[in-house]
Parts: sequence; structure tokens; C-alpha cells
Amino acid sequence: MSQPTLDEVKAYLLALQDRLCEALAHADGRASFREDSWTREDGGGGRSRVIENGALFEKGGVNFSHVHGTRLPPSASAARPELAGRGFHAVGVSWVLHPENPHVPTSHGNVRFFIAEAEGEEPVWWFGGGYDLTPFYPRLDDAIHWHEVARAACAPFGEAVYPRYKAWCDDYFFLKHRGETRGIGGLFFDDLNEGGFDACFAFQRAIGDSFCDAYLPIVERRRDEPWGERERNFQLYRRGRYVEFNLVWDRGTLFGLQSGGRTESILMSMPPLARWEYDYAPEPGSAEATLGDFLRPREWLDETSSSPGQAASSSHHSKETP
Repeated sequence: MSQPTLDEVKAYLLALQDRLCEALAHADGRASFREDSWTREDGGGGRSRVIENGALFEKGGVNFSHVHGTRLPPSASAARPELAGRGFHAVGVSWVLHPENPHVPTSHGNVRFFIAEAEGEEPVWWFGGGYDLTPFYPRLDDAIHWHEVARAACAPFGEAVYPRYKAWCDDYFFLKHRGETRGIGGLFFDDLNEGGFDACFAFQRAIGDSFCDAYLPIVERRRDEPWGERERNFQLYRRGRYVEFNLVWDRGTLFGLQSGGRTESILMSMPPLARWEYDYAPEPGSAEATLGDFLRPREWLDETSSSPGQAASSSHHSKETP
């Protein structure tokens, strides 16, 4: 079995951050990322990169972090209680993109590596990560493209990989207090160490390297669609769900806060604006009403882009705005 190499993973992640920022800034066409390097008092640090007020992205971030310490935080050892008290290294890249145009989906992704060590014991390591898509106006052809790229990234590692991690993503990005998914899913994996370090690291690279192929074609299809106050209000209302998930359920946010990471970088994932309205319900038959049926676990690749409701129009105006 191949041995874990922290430096090799770290070098890949730093290069991935560079490549993502370059591709996303190019797609935006106006704004660029600004970098903010930071250090952690108990060990480690990172570099946060944020893009704001661009031609495409209202706010986005691509963060690299490498934190280490003498004891794993509770969120990291909850599923592995036998590791509690071990020293650790955690290295990863995470990204969140909040476009201004409500027809362009929000997207999130991350790839990460943990290694827990104790004197006299073999190190225990694992990979995690994935990416997911959160549209505000449903487009079936976008969902199919997104999942086709995700499946293709998984394909070299076995036919069962995509269905497993697609289902895990549906389960993870679920707002239990709302009874709804956050978006249309994608891939989510954690605690990955089966097959040895080299195979697992290759899978992590495949996921990180495929994100732009999954996301940017959707961006280009939707970025010039017209929108107005109605669509903007609905976008801000749905962004509230994004905030709720990150603050209530997301393990990555909890790990960052428990490990003493930099709060500004951890909460970079939050949208610049969001809103809540008491007991809001969209008008039946409106474009906004179609989102509820769209955001449910389903087998996107069993559907065709000619299915009814593939492109819910936002031209129908109601008296209500969220």
C-alpha cells in the first residue's frame, strides 16, 4: 500500500487554487481575485482569495488552508472516536461562487485531506470533497450536463462510484429542518482511504480538475438571460436557505470554527446579500413555484432534456414577491 504524502497533496491543492482562480476570473471578465494570507496561532494558515462585484460574480471565494494541531477537533473525530486526542494535519481547497444573475446557479466545492498521528501508531488518513449546484430557476439541461461531468470524472474509478457519491451528496446537502435539498446535488465523499493513497489521491484530483468543465458551460449559457426585481428578490430569498445550511448543518463550517481557523475565511461562503420572509409561498404555476419540485433527489441522468419543465420561464409575473 502506498504511503500518504502530505507535501504532494498540498502542492496539488495550491496549484488547483491557482487554476480555479485563473479560470473563474477569466469567466468573470471584469473583476479579479484579491489574496489575503493568514496564519493560525495554534499551527498552520492559508491564503484566501475573494472576487467581488464583477461582471458575473457578485461574490466568490477560493480558499486554501493547511491547519495542524495536537488534538483533532470534535467535528473531525465524531465519526472516528478512536482518533480523539491525536495530532492532525488538515489541508484543503474550498470554493463558493455567488453570481449576480439569478439565472446562473450558485456553486460550491472542496477537496481536502486529513492525517491523524499519534506516537507509536500508524498514521490514519483520509480524503474528502465534492461539488454541488444550487440553481434558483430550474433548467433540466443544466442539471443533466452537471451530472454527466460528475459521472465522467468518477468513471475511471468504477461504475459504482458516481451513484454512491451522488446519493451521498443528496443526503448531505439536505436541510432537515426544511425537508428539502439545497440544490440539485453533485458529488460528496468523505473518509476515503480504500485502495491506498495513490488511488485515493488520483480520485481527489479527478474531482478537483473536473469542476470547471461542469460549471463554466452552465455559466456561459445563463449569464446573459434577462432578470429584474422579481428574480432578484427570489434569488435573495433562496440564498437564505444557503445560509441556513452552512450555519446549521455544514460540517466544514463547524470544523473550521472548532479548529480555530480564520473566521473571515470560514464564512467566506456566505452570500453578500440574502433575505427571509415569513411563511412565503410562490404563486401556483409561477416560475418560482417550479423550483420546489425540481429540488428533490432524483436520477438526473435517467431524464432527457426534452422532458416537460426543462426550462421554467420567469416571464410570468405574479402579485407576490418573496
